[in-house]
Amino acid sequence: MRKALIIVNAQVKAQGTMYPASPATEKMVMALEAAIKADSSSTQVEVMATDSLWSKNAQPSKPDPDIIYCPLTIEVPNWLSFPGQKIYQDCKDVKARRQWVDKMLGYKTSIRDAWLGDLWLPVAVTPRELIYGEIIGEGAFPNSYEQPVSLKKSLLRPLHELAQGLLESLDAPPSLYLLQFRLKGQNIVFDRLWPFPAAPAIASLTYSHPNLFSCYWQCLTHQNLPSLTASPS
Repeated sequence: MRKALIIVNAQVKAQGTMYPASPATEKMVMALEAAIKADSSSTQVEVMATDSLWSKNAQPSKPDPDIIYCPLTIEVPNWLSFPGQKIYQDCKDVKARRQWVDKMLGYKTSIRDAWLGDLWLPVAVTPRELIYGEIIGEGAFPNSYEQPVSLKKSLLRPLHELAQGLLESLDAPPSLYLLQFRLKGQNIVFDRLWPFPAAPAIASLTYSHPNLFSCYWQCLTHQNLPSLTASPS
């Protein structure tokens, strides 16, 4: 039987739900579980904390073809053998990604904790193409997000070129990525790349187009995706 393993950096109760200390993670897990069940009711879903992976203290000799790994955290053990292992380690090395973008693509980047990104570009990587979504921004309240955020057309092309160049350099496998950035005047400032729908993707749950957690599952299972924007870019 096919199994979806959702990995989170939070404490998980025996029944698979989150403890109250991680409300954002709980929303993410619920959205992904709903997407999986809507697509394939026969797929078994298990939620596991990263701490549990470490406590098992055992590295599989090879990936289990019956398990689809669906991390919702960047904190994935470097010994875990799954298709996205390399991209997770690459994205975790934020400094190296910033240096590459600065040197090879010529974009400004965040410096340590300065100029941190407050905007996110969703990018669905499929076996055939990249599909760009609507920009997500910070909401009026702490840890809240909104979508879509308007961006001048003159900035969209270089933003998409940044995403494409970075993803191609990493040989990014199919997934739903969030490119975190900010604007400094008319300049795009790259912050980091998330290889999964991180917390800002929660904004898509109230957006009229396919939510990003459904897109994440469709990418991982190599399905065709619809446009992620009101008008295809």
